[in-house]
Amino acid sequence: MTVFSNDIADYPEGIVLPVDKPWRWTSADVIRKIKWAACRHFGKKNLKVGHAGTLDPLATGILLVCIGPATRRAEELQASRKEYIAGVCFGATTPSYDLEKDIDRVYPAGLVTREKLEAVLPSFIGEQQQVAPLFSAKSVDGVRAYETARRLLREARERGEAFDPGDVLQSSLINIYDLELLSFSERFDAPEPIPATEGKGRINVADVRAYDLSHAEIRVSCSKGTYIRALARDLGEALGTGAFLGSLRRTANGGFTESDIISLDEALTMLG
Repeated sequence: MTVFSNDIADYPEGIVLPVDKPWRWTSADVIRKIKWAACRHFGKKNLKVGHAGTLDPLATGILLVCIGPATRRAEELQASRKEYIAGVCFGATTPSYDLEKDIDRVYPAGLVTREKLEAVLPSFIGEQQQVAPLFSAKSVDGVRAYETARRLLREARERGEAFDPGDVLQSSLINIYDLELLSFSERFDAPEPIPATEGKGRINVADVRAYDLSHAEIRVSCSKGTYIRALARDLGEALGTGAFLGSLRRTANGGFTESDIISLDEALTMLG
């Protein structure tokens, strides 16, 4: 394992670390941890540290952490093709399109088969307009979309109604280069629920163990700006059965792949 020298000038182009973002950590959590270690290691109080592309809290995989002059490359790295392994659950929906929020709508079981899913996947390949999840960091009139989403969800619950994101967000042009169905199961092996008050951060993991959900693992190759949670939503709508993400892992970004990835602990050791 490489251990960096104590002089940031030895790295004129900066440092890019392909860190495996831990589950239930935000991307900002990782940046804060590495920035503290890097500033101490290099003896700099104001060392720039950033990332090239946010990962959702319940996602894992490659988070490109840029240190020093490498922060100038963040936009270039973020613009590259990305690859994910998405675990999509069919038979229900959640307001966040993943396990961070509880199920709000249930559909009859058994509507999705491997054959039906394979038949619909090609229609999602290519350039298309996609509406991002309302529970996202997109800005709408200077307000983060997730702040509006929390308000709308709270109001819907007070009225006893299902959450409806409405048309708050405009669609964006994205490109899905390839979709490959890796596996399909008639039963989703749901994770243990974790309240937002337990463990790292404020990230909830909903309890969906009682629901009859089918599950698919799909490899997605796509452009910058593609929301895999939104892709799961759209697949569910196309199949008439609702869907959300049960898991997500980014396996390629900015020319880095799984073979390059390092754990957060390894990154901190390199800056020890």
